[in-house]
Amino acid sequence: MISAVSGGTADAADGAGRPPGVSSPDAGFARDMAVHHQQAVEMSFIVRDRTQDEAVRSLAYDIANTQANQRGMLLGWLDLWGLPKVTPADPPMSWMGGSTDSADSMAGMDMPSTDGHSPDTHAMGGAVTKPGALMPGMATKEELAQLGTLQGRDAEVLYLQLMTDHHKGGVAMALGCAKLCRTPAEQKLAQGMAEAQQSELALMADMLHKRGAAPRP
Repeated sequence: MISAVSGGTADAADGAGRPPGVSSPDAGFARDMAVHHQQAVEMSFIVRDRTQDEAVRSLAYDIANTQANQRGMLLGWLDLWGLPKVTPADPPMSWMGGSTDSADSMAGMDMPSTDGHSPDTHAMGGAVTKPGALMPGMATKEELAQLGTLQGRDAEVLYLQLMTDHHKGGVAMALGCAKLCRTPAEQKLAQGMAEAQQSELALMADMLHKRGAAPRP
């Protein structure tokens, strides 16, 4: 992975050795997931200062470091491809093209349920974005502000709920890239993101349960 960012053109191009186009799924995923990851890092730093619970602080630390590193890789690929990091002509998620392919892929990956029911893979694969949020799973400015006002258990619960939503959106996006992207190194990174965040979804569901709470509907 690192070689692709630092100049390994074979890993950072499609099977024919061509860099992705500006509106390709490869470029769109890199741009969107970099933004998506940045908010996860921000939320994790917020909760770190709002609780002394070691389990939550450890999870937040892991998420912040992992996603900051992955964000650097995604932005590095865009630089390597000579592509802009912001494209006003291409709205967020437009690279998925309204496709349900990511939902179909997710359905086959045994997505862990976080509320005792089967996950709504079509809703996630369809890239549902709530009002006031930029992309699927992302928190609104009001939710981030609320997190910054809480302490202790209340901060822990809201963080875990927000991050659960965030991961669900991230998994749908990552599976979309694994299906649609043509850069092998990026496909591999996206698949790894999906699998790691699925594991963290199960962990966060258990952490919420221990605090007498549950993921938001």
